[in-house]
Amino acid sequence: MVDKDRVEGSAEQAKGSMKEGAGKLTGDEKMQAEGKAEKAGGKVQNAAGSAKDSARDALGKGQG
Repeated sequence: MVDKDRVEGSAEQAKGSMKEGAGKLTGDEKMQAEGKAEKAGGKVQNAAGSAKDSARDALGKGQG
């Protein structure tokens, strides 16, 4: 089972990428910076979810 943080992190990365692209397209540096920040936050959230998945898998294997 995939951790909720991985799903939300991936969505945040996608949202940030779109926002960054829109900022580049329109020349809006603030929007571009916000998009980059959202992308970075999504990567962190995704990594946290991945760590939770790994820990859950390790615990599950120890019980079997």
